[in-house]
Amino acid sequence: MSKQKQAQLRNSVKTFAGSDRKASIIQLLNTVLPFFLLWFLAYQSLAVSVWLTLALAVVASGFVIRIFIIFHDCTHGSFFQGSKANRIVGTITGIITLFAFEKWKRDHAIHHATSSNLDKRGTGDVWVMTVEEYKEASFWGRLAYRLYRNPFVMFGLGPIYLFLISNRFNRKGARKKEKMNTYLINASIVLIYALLIWAIGWQAFLIIQLPILFISGSLGIWLFYVQHQFEDSYFENEAEWDYVKAAVDGSSYYKLPKVMQWLTGNIGYHHVHHLSPRVPNYRLEEAHESTPPLQKATTITLKTSLQSIRFRLYDEASRTFVSFREVKALLKNQKTKLKLNTGKTSFQEE
Repeated sequence: MSKQKQAQLRNSVKTFAGSDRKASIIQLLNTVLPFFLLWFLAYQSLAVSVWLTLALAVVASGFVIRIFIIFHDCTHGSFFQGSKANRIVGTITGIITLFAFEKWKRDHAIHHATSSNLDKRGTGDVWVMTVEEYKEASFWGRLAYRLYRNPFVMFGLGPIYLFLISNRFNRKGARKKEKMNTYLINASIVLIYALLIWAIGWQAFLIIQLPILFISGSLGIWLFYVQHQFEDSYFENEAEWDYVKAAVDGSSYYKLPKVMQWLTGNIGYHHVHHLSPRVPNYRLEEAHESTPPLQKATTITLKTSLQSIRFRLYDEASRTFVSFREVKALLKNQKTKLKLNTGKTSFQEE
């Protein structure tokens, strides 16, 4: 795609940027209020059946994801026109979802500015090693990476690490505004959780809140993971990296059933979002449907997205993701060739 066509594509999507105050308020009402209602019903259902409570918690976790999308839009300044409104709503939704607004706003902005750039990995993204990096890594480096990419660790322990550690502490060198926002959100979470435990008891609180956080956290990590980890995803070194290609070719279109699309706030149109982060979530589908070039983005479904679980390392030579098993076979072949070449040299020298 030429630079001129890239500019035209970005301009065509920018027409959908800018929030609609009415639409934003309606989304807040049809997302936050149902979540609180489901939480209340989950508590009331404890008198009937704990299984009913868990079922309601599962549904509530879907609304937590939708609340997070509102939080996410606020960090981009796309949910409301004013920065103050975005900051207030972002902080409140950050308390609900256990994310520090200013901290995540910074990290996520870096993710957008460096997505698919092999020379600028490490902030706000999923850890990706190339085949060459893995081959040159130490035993402990490989072990750490294999553990990190293990589905049970990433989607099982990942939410625990995210909620209890990563989101709770400020980075070294964080500005005062970022620090204070994190302190405010942490203090608010402690206060609200303490009041709930005092009101309904710690057992009831944990039975309801833990499943909600764990399920929403696991699904949230999955969404973030799968929309950049697909077979022919775009990755490039700094010298060749291109923002538009990174957005359209390095982000997938996750085609979900309508109910799931609604609960996930249209984040499946990830290629549109990366191309123009100022487009609010409720306009992403419209932008996709109105822009033919965007419809050529890699499309994945619930079924095909499961294939990404085996994608572990990025092979710069073939420009695709490969599994650990494939790399193991490659390393074994290289060792065999090395031994053969060494033996041949010794024989010739004799």
